[in-house]
Amino acid sequence: MSENTYPSVNDLTLEEKASLTSGGDAWHLQGVESKGIPGYMITDGPHGLRKSLAVDTGSTDLNDSVPATCFPPAAGLSSSWNPELTHKVGEAMAEECIQEKVAVILGPGVNIKRNPLGGRCFEYWSEDPLLAGHEAAGLVEGVQSKGVGTSLKHFAVNNQETDRLRVDARVPQRALREIYFPAFEYIVKKAQPWTIMCSYNRINGVHSSQNHWLLTDVLRGEWGYQGIVMSDWGAAHDRVASLNAGLNLEMPPSFTDDKIVYAARDGRIAPEQLDRMAQGMIDLIDKTRAAMSIDGYRFDVDAHDEVAHQAAIESMVLLKNDDAVLPLAHDAKVAVIGEFARTPRYQGGGSSHITPTKMTGFLDTLAARGIDATFAPGFTLDLEDQDPALTAEAVEAAKGADVVLMFLGLPEAAESEGFDRENIDMPAKQIDLLKAVAAENTNVVVVLSNGSVVSVAPWAENAKGILESWLLGQAGGPALADVIFGEVSPSGKLAQSIPLNILDDPSMLNWPGEEGHVDYGEGVFVGYRYYDTYGKAVDYPFGFGLSYASFAISDVTVGKTGANTASVTATVTNTSDVDGAEVVQVYVAPGKADVARPVHELKGFAKVFLTAGESKTVTIDLDERAFAYWSEKFNDWHVEAGEYGIEVGTSSRDIAATVTVELDGDGKAMPLDEWSTFAEWKSDEIGSGIVEQMKAKGAAGELPQLPDNDMMNMFLDSMPINSLTTLLGEPGKAVTAFLLDEYGKAVAEV
Repeated sequence: MSENTYPSVNDLTLEEKASLTSGGDAWHLQGVESKGIPGYMITDGPHGLRKSLAVDTGSTDLNDSVPATCFPPAAGLSSSWNPELTHKVGEAMAEECIQEKVAVILGPGVNIKRNPLGGRCFEYWSEDPLLAGHEAAGLVEGVQSKGVGTSLKHFAVNNQETDRLRVDARVPQRALREIYFPAFEYIVKKAQPWTIMCSYNRINGVHSSQNHWLLTDVLRGEWGYQGIVMSDWGAAHDRVASLNAGLNLEMPPSFTDDKIVYAARDGRIAPEQLDRMAQGMIDLIDKTRAAMSIDGYRFDVDAHDEVAHQAAIESMVLLKNDDAVLPLAHDAKVAVIGEFARTPRYQGGGSSHITPTKMTGFLDTLAARGIDATFAPGFTLDLEDQDPALTAEAVEAAKGADVVLMFLGLPEAAESEGFDRENIDMPAKQIDLLKAVAAENTNVVVVLSNGSVVSVAPWAENAKGILESWLLGQAGGPALADVIFGEVSPSGKLAQSIPLNILDDPSMLNWPGEEGHVDYGEGVFVGYRYYDTYGKAVDYPFGFGLSYASFAISDVTVGKTGANTASVTATVTNTSDVDGAEVVQVYVAPGKADVARPVHELKGFAKVFLTAGESKTVTIDLDERAFAYWSEKFNDWHVEAGEYGIEVGTSSRDIAATVTVELDGDGKAMPLDEWSTFAEWKSDEIGSGIVEQMKAKGAAGELPQLPDNDMMNMFLDSMPINSLTTLLGEPGKAVTAFLLDEYGKAVAEV
């Protein structure tokens, strides 16, 4: 067999096929050296490469890794609303994988931020599946454009850390289809990630790794997925059941290849199923082989740091800017307070922890740019009580300053993979410090560092400006300086609502579950879908973000492009003398529906960069899915006929214009039978005509006549036709029989 000819599954022994479905160690595929199948390395992302220094031992030490560019985690990058930017980040990540001979980088993670307390919110994208899917698809396409694979994770509904290895997530089918699946579905159909990682948890009673409906019926059958599925590390509990369900690869190895061999021999695994799973592994290796054959490659450290810098700029969200306190003049007398300015928290904890190639904090940047500032640490980065001496020092530093920049946020011990947060409160000692400083100097700007939402309302009155910087990666210092001193205008938008109180979140009634299960009782009403539908006050709405520029949206139109599709056009204008970017957001507002639907849902967006005074026209197409809901009755997507509102704005609560479009609907109807209500018969295309025939025969004395008054009609409408004897007595049987007989004839003719 030549060096450039690779085997198919038909060239392998049973034992070799079995071996391909388990890892070689914690970070390598299990190759078949005699057949020219290498055991390539796969290792952590999702916001940069985390390759263990001890690769030969299979070590899982999370803090012992090779230097790599630390890009902003998804908590920040998601606020960019910019798939082109995430594509560039993906390209850079892939180049680093090529240098380090890593065939697959594990990420991105697109699980929905069901609740702000979720411990991995820092590495997930949004509470909205459309935003999460479109942004993360850019990352996947960027990585794979360089010949390196991604691993879309964690499929599916890994929305909490509490009991995550075994909890049973009980999720209604409609919520799965409308909230928890669409980001995965979009990325599969748009970008075909080379691998997908299944989650630890169970879904409606079945472990993800053993869920045939999830991994085969939905993922491969409905969505057309062509890659391989691997387990999260330790998520496979029964290799035979997992392989039969559609899991190609167990990671790390459990050293049980013999069990697969025995199962294949005694018929518990069909030969063709083992072949499919093993061939998938060969196909993956072949996809990555070209990139892994590049020797001596070295990525440009400075160029990648600049990509991280630009990503950090677009990750920030300006929440408050009273009296135009930002941007600062370069000659302003500035006091910088808060240990985060000197010791930045730039990434989350756990399996995504990266050793950065360089690290530039805010104070480092000020020094490098020759900007003089007074600094006081203000507090320690732990959960200990406040030191009064640090408060006194901070208050003294604030005296006489034109502006005080206070770097506040969550220390690393407050949020990480492995546990969920208990509240969204800021550390009390930081809030007390803010109040003390604000009493001395009212020109305070708070710069936040946090991986998930923190409560802002309890302390916001003490700050004129609030800049939510999330976790900015290794180039956060220069990015912050650029925004704070006006080199660029902030353009980030919230990918997650900021509630006034965590108890306002609809999932809190079922968080984090009990006795080994968690009920997703809020259904599709997650995040802004709940807050906006039920008129709940929030601190800052989904999609919100200020700019130093100002913008206007005008000339909003919508036109049908098909029976159930449309195209939205709008003009966005920079009405200021500052260059900047605005995100045009399109929400679809359904009219009267047969099911409970959110008042509106994000269905399209476009980030538009505009120079001062510039205008651009944007067009956003809405496909049939933009108007559909998942019908459990039809077990399919369903578009009802009628009028839909098209809302165009700059957040879920800042709508510039609303236009309407009339859709035909998809015409789906359930067959009528004796359990269909009288109202369903009257509204059905075929049944309505038969009801009119029945009424005519009743008037002619050929059938019993139904009573016709408001009270009786109310009872009739809600009554299955097999219960007409309740109102008509025994003659009701004749009416029921007539309806069913005539319907049968009509359907047969069709």
